Amino acid sequence: MVAAALASSYPVDIEVQPVSEPRNKLTVAFRMILVIPQALLVGSFLSIGTFLSYQNRFGGILDWGVLGAVAVVCAIIAWFAILFADKHPEGLRNLSLMYLRWRVRVMAYSALFRDEYPPFGDSDDYPARLHVTPAEFPRDKVSVGLRLIYALPHLILLFFLHVGWLVTSIIAWFAILINGTYPQGLYNFGIGVFRWSTRVEAYTLLLVDEYPPFSLD
Repeated sequence: MVAAALASSYPVDIEVQPVSEPRNKLTVAFRMILVIPQALLVGSFLSIGTFLSYQNRFGGILDWGVLGAVAVVCAIIAWFAILFADKHPEGLRNLSLMYLRWRVRVMAYSALFRDEYPPFGDSDDYPARLHVTPAEFPRDKVSVGLRLIYALPHLILLFFLHVGWLVTSIIAWFAILINGTYPQGLYNFGIGVFRWSTRVEAYTLLLVDEYPPFSLD
């Protein structure tokens, strides 16, 4: 109950509109190939090693894409700026937000939650959206300074959750191709992991200071 209450008030959330049936089985069948151009830019659920990326944030480029690498650099610069200059440069924050919004759309597509191909760039014209209320000053400098240490319990749990999500997504892939539906229980689990990992990513990119809830809600 406490975790659910914290989740409902957390300043980071995702909104994915349920896909209408019948599903586009052709794009579902070739989803891993179709998403490659987007994955090179912002990563995707089906990119090589994506479900390991939270354990190795500075790992392979296919984990989080070129723009994701830039967002990491922005977070490092912002870390120093927040601690020593008491500011989060607006350009760096906006770039990180743009990356995360784009990534949410691509993740929703690659994880089979939506069939429409995501637009390239920052656009609201897609039925998967990110909602973020960025942290305001004064920032919690202790939390900022120890951010990766604070995030470690989440990163460990997300490793196992992403492994489970990968397995359930493979099952869902077959289910959609055979029956045309994404099993509801698997869908709810995948959306929950997606929401949890997005909150933690926003937290590690220094966009918010509130500690993420341990919740799929």
